[in-house]
This record gives sequence, C-alpha cells and structure tokens, in this order.
Amino acid sequence: MRHAAFRIIFVVFSKQRFQARHRVRAAIVAAFVVVVLVECVLCNVPFFRSLAASGDSAAAYNTLGPGLERRDDGLLEVIDPTQAYLQVAADGSSDYVRVVPVPDEVLQGAEQQGERVLRTVRVRPDADRRACELTSVSLDSSRSLYVRAAAGRTVRVQVVEPKGSLIPFEAVRANVRVPFSVSPLRVALLVLALVLVALWRPGSRLWKVPLDTSSVRQRVALGVLLAIPGVATAAVVVWQLVSAVPLSFHTDGMYTYDYDQYDHVARALLDGHAWLDLDVPQGLRDADNPYDVATRQQLLADGVSPVYWDYAFFNGRWYSYFGVVPALLLFVPYRAVTSLWVDGGLMMPSGAAVPLLMFGFLVFACLLTIRVIKRVRPHVSVAAVSMLCVFVLLASNASYLWYRTNFYSVPIAASLLLSTLGLWLWLGAERPSAANAGEDGKVNAVGSLSLPRLAAGSVCIAANVGCRPSFVVVAFAAFPLFWPQIRAIAKQLRDGVFASGAHGRACAMLHALRAPLAVLVPALVVVVPLFAYNMVRFSSPFDFGSSYQITVTDMTSYHQSWSNFIWTVAYYLFLPLRWTNMFPFLAVDPTPLKDWGFTEAMPGGLFAMAPLALASLACPFLRRHMRARGHTGMWRTLTTFLLLSLLIVALDARLGGLGWRYIADFGWLFALASLPLLLIALDCDRPRLCWLLRVLVLALLLFMLAVTVLSLFLYGRDDELIRNNSGLFHDVQSWFTLI
Repeated sequence: MRHAAFRIIFVVFSKQRFQARHRVRAAIVAAFVVVVLVECVLCNVPFFRSLAASGDSAAAYNTLGPGLERRDDGLLEVIDPTQAYLQVAADGSSDYVRVVPVPDEVLQGAEQQGERVLRTVRVRPDADRRACELTSVSLDSSRSLYVRAAAGRTVRVQVVEPKGSLIPFEAVRANVRVPFSVSPLRVALLVLALVLVALWRPGSRLWKVPLDTSSVRQRVALGVLLAIPGVATAAVVVWQLVSAVPLSFHTDGMYTYDYDQYDHVARALLDGHAWLDLDVPQGLRDADNPYDVATRQQLLADGVSPVYWDYAFFNGRWYSYFGVVPALLLFVPYRAVTSLWVDGGLMMPSGAAVPLLMFGFLVFACLLTIRVIKRVRPHVSVAAVSMLCVFVLLASNASYLWYRTNFYSVPIAASLLLSTLGLWLWLGAERPSAANAGEDGKVNAVGSLSLPRLAAGSVCIAANVGCRPSFVVVAFAAFPLFWPQIRAIAKQLRDGVFASGAHGRACAMLHALRAPLAVLVPALVVVVPLFAYNMVRFSSPFDFGSSYQITVTDMTSYHQSWSNFIWTVAYYLFLPLRWTNMFPFLAVDPTPLKDWGFTEAMPGGLFAMAPLALASLACPFLRRHMRARGHTGMWRTLTTFLLLSLLIVALDARLGGLGWRYIADFGWLFALASLPLLLIALDCDRPRLCWLLRVLVLALLLFMLAVTVLSLFLYGRDDELIRNNSGLFHDVQSWFTLI
C-alpha cells in the first residue's frame, strides 16, 4: 500500500510539474507572438501604408518659399519666418515625405566657421493647403526625417524657426516608401511590460509565494535584481569620470554659470578653508547691495565679471549654500585619491555622484520597504512586495534625480540615501516583538535594542543637516518607532531615582540612558561640526547661506507670501495632469501664483502622478485594524511618516517655492504611509474582491510607470530631452507620429 500511495503521489506531482512547465512555455510563446505582432505589424504600419509609393523622381524638385534662401554651401537661411517653406509635388501614392539633410561635410564646414546650424528643426507639413500637426525632425534620428503628410497634389513643409536660423535641409522628397524598422529599445520596453504584467497579474504564481526575509533564494533573487541597475550605474559613473570636463559657461554681459559647485567645495576643503577659490570682481565687492537685482544688472552691463549664478556671496567671498556632506563623502575623497597620480587630483562631476547616491537610495528604499511590510503584513506574497517596492521608488520622484544629474540634485539624492538607510537601521535595531509591544510597555524593549544600529542610524539621519536640512525632521520618527523603549527607559529612570546609594543611582541612570546616548551622541558628533562650518562661513551656526545666493531676486529680503504658500501646497499634492494629443501626450501644467515665487515646470502634483499615494491619507484611520493584528507600533510610525511628509511639504512651500525636484523630499514618506492600506487591498480575504483590487493596483502602477516615462520627454521641463538627447527623443517620437 505504501508503495502504491507513493507512486500515486509521484505521478500526481510529476503531472503538476509537467502542466506548470507547459503553461510557462505557452506563456513564453504567446508573449513572443505578441511582441512580434506589435513590433512587425502595428509599429510598422507606415511601411505597409507606403508599399505602393511611386518614388517619382519628378518629386525631387522643390520650390523654396520667399522666406528661405539657399546659401552657396547648401544650407538654408530663414529670412522671413512667415514664408519659410519647401514645396514639392505629390501624386498621392504615399502619405509620407522625407526630409533630405545636407551632407556632413557642409555641417562640418559651417561648424569650423563658428556658425550654429540647427540639428533639430520644427516643421509643419501642409498637405494640399491643409495644415497638419506641428512636429520636429532631427539629424540625429533618421526615422524622424519621415513626416506624415497625406497629399494628392502638393506638400508644403513649413519651417517654424526664427529669422536667421540655418536649416540643414537639402530637399524634401514626396511619394516615398518608409523603410521597415525594428527598434531594440521598443522591443525591450514591450518585453519589460509583458514581464511585469505576467509577474503581477492576479493569477501569477508569485502571489502564492510568501515573503520570507530569511530565505536564501529570495535574498539571492533580490540581489540579482538590484545588480542590474548596479551594473548600469557603474557604467554611467565610469563614463562620466572618464569624459569629465569643466562645466562653466560665460557670455559677456551675462552671469557666469558654473555647474562644478561641489568640486569647488572639495578643492576649498582640501586647501583648508571654507570659501571657494573663485575670482571676485572688485565692482561686485564694492557694491553697496550686491543682492539687489538692479545693482547686479548694472554691474553686468558695465562689464563686471564673473558674477556666479546660484552661488552664495558673503563678505566679499564666494560660497556654496548646498550641503557639504556629499562633498565630504564623494568629491573630496575622489580628488584626494586621484591626486596621488595627478597633480591636484581629478574632478568628480555631479553626473557621476548623483547616480552613485541614487543607486544607494534604490537599494535601501527597497530594503526599508521590505522591512516595513514585514512588520505590517509578515506573510504577504512576493508579488505584493515587488509591486510596492516599485511603487515607493516611483512615488519618491527618484526618476527626476536619475534624469537630471547636475549639482542641484546632489544634496537631495544624498538625503534620500541617508534617510532610508538611517530608518532601515533603526527598524533593524529592535525586534518585531518589541516594535509591536502594547501600550503598557511591559515588554523588555530596551534590552532588545541594538546600540550599534541605533548609533549608525542616528549618524545617517543627522547628516541630513549637511545635505538637505528639511530631511532632518525624519528624526522625529524615533518617538513612535521606539515608544515602548522610551516608556521603559522612563520607568527605569524613575526606579533609579529611588535606588539605594549614590553609586547605585548613578549605575541605574547610566544603564537606563544607554539607548538615548547611543542616539544623541553620534548625532551631536555629526551636527556640531556642521554647525561650526556654518559659523565659519556665515557667522551663525544655523545660517546655511541660502539667503546670500545670487539669483532672480534679492533673497536677503524675500519672503514667500501666505497666499503663495497655500497654492504651492495645493500644487505639490493635487496639480492635475495635462494631457495633449501630441507626443509625449503630457505637458507641463501652469502654476500661477498671486505674487512672484520660485516655480519649476512640472507635469502634475504627487497624487496626480502617483495616485496610489492617496492611500496614505487612510493610514490614521487604520489604528483599530492594525491594533487587532498586533501592529500598533507600526501604525504610530507610519502615521508619523504621513505627518512628517505634510510638514516637509509645508517647509518646501514656505522656504523653497514650487520645484518638481522637491517632490523627492516628501514623496517617499507618503509612499511608506500608503503601505498598510495597499497591503490590505492586495491581501484581501475575499477572492473576487481581492482579484479586482489586484487588477486595480496593477493598472494604477502601470499608469504611474507610463507617466514617469512620458515625463522624461516633456517640452518645457528643465534639461529637456529634445535638447540633451535629440536622437533618442525623435526616435521615440517617430513611434507615434508616423502611425
């Protein structure tokens, strides 16, 4: 009987494994078919539409509008923007025209003469006198040179550029056949989307795998996944270090824009002083009020130079008002080490520092999210954990910092890394039983704390004072996080007062204060030198120098109005997305203010770009639910995260204005506070409702991914992709404009 039962079990098990393998293979084949159909059919609709194109050579002759003039070297010059066009005959056999650029030799000759030839040109095709959509073409993207213009007689390509622009067009060809194209990037994105849907769909096997942080297999899987962005980060950092050049730009009569601010700080520190080794013109030094905009404009008109934009000017010297900790962590060590073989050392560009810091944030944001989930919902599925890790990264606005890697992003990236690392260490300093202790505090919570982790977490969080100071409010999370331990310490202190003998009282007091000292002493070791650094520079330990920056207004007297404050808070959280019918289908949203204030173009507020973050607002109302599961301590902590995120929103709105990058200050805290409700939705006990909720969360998460990707292509944002990487922008744009 035993052998028969064993055989039955073996056969059933083998059959289940065979069926599972069969389903996996079928899914892979189906995904392959979908990718092939989408890439070879849907994305190549222009090829199939233009198969019957005549390619008539008579269409090679162009008529130039009176607003364009052909130079001897073959370039076109715009002399009248209202009549700048190229017209060509069409026979209706193709819905597309092709812009033929001038030879590379012509472009090189113009560049050698110091002339600026447009490599990206805005055009508007008119088909049979019917205006089509405005678009742009780029010499760096061969696919973008094909423009859709369905005409039966004539096509007029209007050049929409200002007078004096040099246009690198040789001709416009009608009746053309669009070539068949396979884009590796598009295929990769399709595969990624299918993989995510396959892994996160409600019927995925990942929903049946519970989270087990002690599992070697799950740890290795996480390590492998994190290694992918790690390798990409290493490649970017090496490329940035090898190709590093000074980023300083100056035009006569204008400000000097120097983006190597952190390298200047590193040099100053290595030379033993706090001020930057930058020239100070005598006219600026002698000015009665160098912060006054009119005074500075007059100095620039008089030829006073250099006047550095967005540097702090105080008592006749230049300073950086950005936090010094990133310089101590990265820029100073790199220049010091490279000075061993290069005289004076090499410069670390911000483009290398930001990816390093952001990769650290990616790692510890995921680890922190997993640790919080383990405390809130210990046996939740791996599918839910992976979705929520991606959600936290998207809601944190990390994509903005990965994209825009200049010195403005350095302190924010450093604070994101230090804050998530510090909280991860603090959460790991206590055992779950102590973390979830009841209000009576009877658990021996103090003895369960790891003093080294407490101290290391304090160092990280205190270091925010020297990065982005608003992040230091995260330190208040220590109170709800360690509330049982605080109650136990208070009780020990009360008992110590009544201990017998002075020696006994002292020992009892010191024993009770071990944990508080492990938090406070390391924090003071970090904060006191930073305050001293401020004292040396600006004669006050609490003055970080932002009031002395040379910028669009006099910051020594500027204060954000309260009407601006209210609107800025509303924009940060609720600014709606603005959709358009043209690529990238998303546009920056106007953010009018009653009075002048700093504003940065942004597509929407946090809750519009990351709607799942709205779940954070439910956190205060989940106390009874979490208390029933024994998670009162985490309810306090996550509710505090919500309150701290609102506090940082208020601080940013009052002190910094409206900046897209500033969403990174508080977005991750909102995301962490959203975890309890999202975990309830993803781990619902009712099967049908659970299926619907998982589909809803998946749809919103994919929506967030789409918004994040599209926001990289926005017109009007700082460091537009159409300017920084015109080839990539137009390659992706052509996926949509030609169909």
